Amino acid sequence: MREVPATKAKVRFAELLSVVKCGETVANTRHGRAIVRLIPAQDDEADRRKEAVDRFRCCRRRWWRVEMSADEILAALRVGLSLVEP
Repeated sequence: MREVPATKAKVRFAELLSVVKCGETVANTRHGRAIVRLIPAQDDEADRRKEAVDRFRCCRRRWWRVEMSADEILAALRVGLSLVEP
């Protein structure tokens, strides 16, 4: 983590944003003590994907369970039988 005094951070803010954009964290210090940290923002797209996967897993737990083996299911599909409960 890079540490930058507040007085220099004011002048080099655009440069610090570029550094943070590349994934590095920058601590802004005053009198040698960290006051604030600039950290990269999380990828919103990745968050949306994770939420979608979590919702799918939740729905999947409620799905109807078939008490048939994989071979029985394939055989039923070949003959055209419906696996959905009436």
